[in-house]
Parts: sequence; C-alpha cells; structure tokens
Amino acid sequence: MELKFLKPITASQRHLVRLNKKHLSKKPLVKTKIKGIKNSSGRNNSGKITVRHHGGGHKQRYRKINFSRNYESTGIITSIEYDPNRNTNIASVYDFLENKFFYILAPKKLTVGTIVQSGIDAEPMSGNSLPISKIPEESFIHNVSPKVSKKGQISRSAGTFSILKEKTMSSARIKLSSGEQRLISPQCYATIGIVSNEAFSLTQRSKAGHSRWVNRRPSVRGVAMNPVDHPNGGGEGKKSGKAFTPWGKPNRSGKTSRSRNKLVIKKS
Repeated sequence: MELKFLKPITASQRHLVRLNKKHLSKKPLVKTKIKGIKNSSGRNNSGKITVRHHGGGHKQRYRKINFSRNYESTGIITSIEYDPNRNTNIASVYDFLENKFFYILAPKKLTVGTIVQSGIDAEPMSGNSLPISKIPEESFIHNVSPKVSKKGQISRSAGTFSILKEKTMSSARIKLSSGEQRLISPQCYATIGIVSNEAFSLTQRSKAGHSRWVNRRPSVRGVAMNPVDHPNGGGEGKKSGKAFTPWGKPNRSGKTSRSRNKLVIKKS
C-alpha cells in the first residue's frame, strides 16, 4: 500500500495521509553528491522579502541530480532514496564505464539491480535515456530536454509523463500529462517511463504545523485585511474583493503582455 492512514490517537492525526516509505533507503548512498543549502526565507541579498509565505522549515541537504544523460553510459541501480527537495524518489546509479556514482529521477517500478543505459545505442526500456528519434511513438517519457543544448526540464514532477505522439526528420510532437502539446527537436534526449511516487498528490497534511515544517508560512486573504494593507481590504461585512494583487495590479481581468512560445501547439 502506497498510502498510510494513521489511527487518530490525536486530533492532528485524524485527516493525516502519508506515503509509505518502507522501500526507500534509510541513509543517502552517494555522500559526494550532497551539499548543504541555506534557507533564504524568501529574502534577497539586501534582506527584503521578494517571495512571500516562505520561512522556517526543517534543515535540508540538496542532492545533485543528473538531468543531462546525453552521453554513452551503462550503470546499475544501487538504491532508491527519498529526496527532501522534490516530490519524487531518486535513484543512485553506479556507472561501469566511468567508475562513479550519480543520482537520477527514479521512474515508476524501478528496482535495485536494474541496468540503465544512456546514449544513442541505448535500448528503449524504462530508465534509459536516449534521443527522441530513437524512441518509439506512443511511449511514456520524462525528463525531456526542450532544446538540444539544455538539460531535461519537462515532466520531472511526481507521477508526470509525456507521450511521444509523432516524429519526423525535423521535429517531434509530445503531449504532456497536463494536455499541452509542443514541438521539440528529435535530437533532444528523454528518459523512458513515468516518474515515480505518483501517489504524492493523494497525501494530506493534518495541521498548520505540518506546513511550517516544509518552509510554508501562513497566507492571509486580502479581503480579510484593512484598506491600508490590501486593495481588496475593508468594506462592511464580507465581500468578494476586486481581484487585485497587494501592489494594486489587476490579476484576473484584462490582457497580459506575455510572449507566446511558438513551440507550444496546444495549451492545456
């Protein structure tokens, strides 16, 4: 069972839904790929808050993930681990050719001892990274690079995937799990499979303190404030507000000046 429902001994456990992590390693295997990071609490170099509702949280260490598997490699999965910085699991790989360890995003149903490959001659199997021109159509892929020179950026969250709908000599069309369709180069690399930990979206926090553990501070509605604090504040009784940001910019109506991505065929 991927989810854990606790017996409500306390009120904070009544609606708590957790992930079952018994199959994950207790300690990180590759210590050289781990570094400490400082929590900025949403502040910039001058100490001013630039991102609201950030602060606190448990201390974390960053795992360096290899998102650019665009070279010849053959390795074996040595562990499946928890990563506090992302909602999916990660896997440590020992590379036979270069005699080194690295981390990758763990696809669904990946087990310890599985052989994973990357490169042009890699087989289209789960966990292998190869160019889209070598991947069969209607395959599930993740960690897709949007450009040839960039690392994998598309479909990296837990349970997400892209489907290779069609490909030609000059372009390939993929469909994201959100329904969006876009064109990319067939020389771009992608990894076969669906990202693991798809039950993460079904988990539920049971108390406000749980949000504080993960670096999230309270968010106050604008209509609950006074007029001096927010454009939506004030008024007699309850009101719906006027859909303004705290700085007076409209955020619902009106045209936006965003530049359109020409490679996106269909919006989600």
